[in-house]
Amino acid sequence: MTDVAASDFRHPRRHVRLDTILRLRWLAALGQLAAIFVVAQGLEFDVPVIPCIAIVALSAALNLVLQVTFNPMQRLEPVYAAALLALNIVELAALLFLTGGLQNPFSFLFLAPVLISATALPIRLTMALGVLAMACASALVFFHLPLPWEGDEPLVLPPIYLFGVWLSILLAIGVTSLYAFQVTEDTRKLSDALAATELVLTREQHLTQLDGLAAAAAHELGTPLSTIFLISRELEKTVSGNGQIASDLKTLREQAQRCRDILAKITQLSATGAPFDRMPLSTLIEEVVAPHRDFGVAIKVRIAVAGTREPVGSRNPAILYGVGNILENAVDFARNTVEVNAWWNNETVEIVISDDGPGIAPDMLKRIGEPYLSRRRGADESEHHGLGLGVFIARTLLERTGAKVSFTNRTFPDHGAVVQIAWPRSRFEDVETAAEPAA
Repeated sequence: MTDVAASDFRHPRRHVRLDTILRLRWLAALGQLAAIFVVAQGLEFDVPVIPCIAIVALSAALNLVLQVTFNPMQRLEPVYAAALLALNIVELAALLFLTGGLQNPFSFLFLAPVLISATALPIRLTMALGVLAMACASALVFFHLPLPWEGDEPLVLPPIYLFGVWLSILLAIGVTSLYAFQVTEDTRKLSDALAATELVLTREQHLTQLDGLAAAAAHELGTPLSTIFLISRELEKTVSGNGQIASDLKTLREQAQRCRDILAKITQLSATGAPFDRMPLSTLIEEVVAPHRDFGVAIKVRIAVAGTREPVGSRNPAILYGVGNILENAVDFARNTVEVNAWWNNETVEIVISDDGPGIAPDMLKRIGEPYLSRRRGADESEHHGLGLGVFIARTLLERTGAKVSFTNRTFPDHGAVVQIAWPRSRFEDVETAAEPAA
């Protein structure tokens, strides 16, 4: 995957549909009207009904204008979505100013727009909305009309209680929004990484399919080319006395033979994807290792001799990419040597890839394989930059083929990382299910 593609996954643009914001605003307006009606008519409290309804009416009018003027299905730029959420905060602050400030139990609704922003908008806009909500809550501590209550028994809350309400609102906005943002961001990272995994697997399978088409074309073209070759050779014998025609027929025969040789090479290099297109474990390892030789790091391959026959599996793009990516990572971090060991028995097929590099940091051992996780080369070397998608994609693809992937470090005094990939033999030798990506 290219750096540009990886960057697109790492920093996805976040757009919220206008319809989503409008639905939330309509819900808020209906809830505010219901609250005003219940307090004024049901509880018979002295509420400034007209100013409150005027604020709700202005909010509803803006909703109507937006719904008529723009396509509700269009996606808003983050700054415009944040502006509408900020307007929600200001409208709520105005209603609370008319109905008792922070003494009003609905004052905790300041949290709602900030939480929505935390799950859908960039962190900078969420922080700006949080600051606005905190500023409005702080202003309402000092500036507000009396809380609607029974006239003969007015409710008087002690200052220390109001301070606690104010502090709890601020803490709820900060802590809850941060938690919601973190959870949403982790989910988004995982979703983006899985999408990248699907792209990689699709690309590998597409290349495999192209190999199959090339092999099929070579097979189909082989017969007519053989016919052309044979006929041209026979005609060349019959017109041996005519130098010009014989020369042309010789050229035709040589070119037909050249086409046959080219198609033979394509057939050897291609994989048909058919059930008989299978490769032993040793061949699979050699195909993975070959592109990484001659890079200044020695790659030692050891295939254990077992009492059972060597496992033979399909030429699975997921296995080739996953093992190849882990091997590439080992070559990248190794100082001198990378070892690839393989063994099998009747139940298990296992590949172990180890290097003599700095190893995996202890604090990362439990997190290795997560998307967008970077890794350092060592204290005396430069930091290894990257999105950390490679190991995640490799692990995901291998686990989809039935493998169990584990990461450890070599036992002291040796140093370096060790990656163990183990399949149940039945899954490794399975052709169909191992090659299918998960939906």
